[in-house]
Amino acid sequence: MGIRMRKLIGTVAMVAFIIFYALFAMAVAEGRITQAPKLVQTLAYVVLGLIWIVPLMPLIRWMAKPDKS
Repeated sequence: MGIRMRKLIGTVAMVAFIIFYALFAMAVAEGRITQAPKLVQTLAYVVLGLIWIVPLMPLIRWMAKPDKS
């Protein structure tokens, strides 16, 4: 599979994942986090804002892999 096709598939997968993850993060943020102390809220928002990168890193690496010669 060529790099252009990998990037297309990866981009569609990333957008779909981020849409679903954003909905999940909003649901979590509207739950018990609003009642927590400010420091806990800040840490929760930082974690929710950055944790989406972890499951997408293998996909990003796959997308950036060079074509076989």
